[in-house]
Amino acid sequence: MKKLCLPIIALLAVVIGLSSCGNTKKKPIDDTSEYLNFKTEGEYQAAGVQMIKLKEGYKVWTKRYGNSPMKVLLLHGGPGATHEYMECFQSFFPKANIEFYEYDQLGSAYSDQPDDQSLWTIDRFVEEVEQVRIKLGLNKDNFYLFGSSWGGILAMEYADKYQKNLKGLIISNMTASFESCRKYNKVLRSQLDPKVLKTLLSYEKKNDLSNPKYVDLVQKEFYNKHICRCKEWPEPVVRGFSKINPKVYVYMQGPSEFIPAGTLTNWTFWDRLKDLSVPTLSIGAKYDSMNPKDMEKISTMVQNGRFLYCPNGSHLSMWDEQELYMNGIVKFIKDVYKGDF
Repeated sequence: MKKLCLPIIALLAVVIGLSSCGNTKKKPIDDTSEYLNFKTEGEYQAAGVQMIKLKEGYKVWTKRYGNSPMKVLLLHGGPGATHEYMECFQSFFPKANIEFYEYDQLGSAYSDQPDDQSLWTIDRFVEEVEQVRIKLGLNKDNFYLFGSSWGGILAMEYADKYQKNLKGLIISNMTASFESCRKYNKVLRSQLDPKVLKTLLSYEKKNDLSNPKYVDLVQKEFYNKHICRCKEWPEPVVRGFSKINPKVYVYMQGPSEFIPAGTLTNWTFWDRLKDLSVPTLSIGAKYDSMNPKDMEKISTMVQNGRFLYCPNGSHLSMWDEQELYMNGIVKFIKDVYKGDF
């Protein structure tokens, strides 16, 4: 009997070990127990803030929130706006266990602002995003790229060149060409009161676009209806919009959302959508300054798309139809991560 003891004990140890291994489970993707367990590079910790040096020698601002296998880099609009109008994600992503990064592109308030128009090109911005991705350690197994408005243009262009690095792509409130923007802009202008339109045209013919009366009219008749429909604009939106870099914005976009022009005038991506195989969420809204049908079309033209429609939202649906918008994004991120997309 004694001779059998050691073999039996050894066998029991193997069985118990195998049983233990079989019972090992991955943490649920909603488990936030490790969410605050992270550090950024550097000699000290600065609440997740990290300044990333670009190959051109300039620095861009990023801020990390959380520690999770699902990681989102937020691309703001403009061009030349800031991350601030997207601070609302702070109220939703942490409780969904989604790690995310706020980021001010070069030329924006929290990053360096060189006075050099040669820097304001789509191609250079794409390479900037790639440098940021590498520095933050994002990869194809965890990296979701979110782009709002101009950020949507940048996200599409990044995916066109670097989709091998992406887990998922989110295009928020952006169509696939500037010509589409102009066409829909004409539709929205035609819906204005004839007297209001006549007044706007009178200022535009004189190129008197900074006149306070013109600015007030655009705010009341266009921005409050199609950019953000909240009765009172949220403080982060007001704060962020007050810091838009006009040298970048006007050069690339034009004088305002109401008059699309600038170097982006001939930009189009419609013919390249078919090449995107990465899971893609396209978001549109009924009252958007962009045609929501265009955003739905984007979701059908990519190889693996989904459309999120906000029936009460505008260009900033993240604010004026917040719950539907955020829930739809969180669901997309988790569906893709779990392989349920």
